Amino acid sequence: MVRNVIVMMALAGVLIGCSPTVKVQAPSEPININLNVKIDHEINIKVDKALDNIINKSGLY
Repeated sequence: MVRNVIVMMALAGVLIGCSPTVKVQAPSEPININLNVKIDHEINIKVDKALDNIINKSGLY
């Protein structure tokens, strides 16, 4: 009986010694993020005909 307890304690000690470890550390090199982004835009302006005539006559176009 005492022998079983000693064996179980020794086995528990061995199992605790083999527990996995996790290390959290920053990477040695910086993290690079490459973004290839193409932005297309289109602007549409609608002007009233009367206002369009005024703008064309004044030379603001």
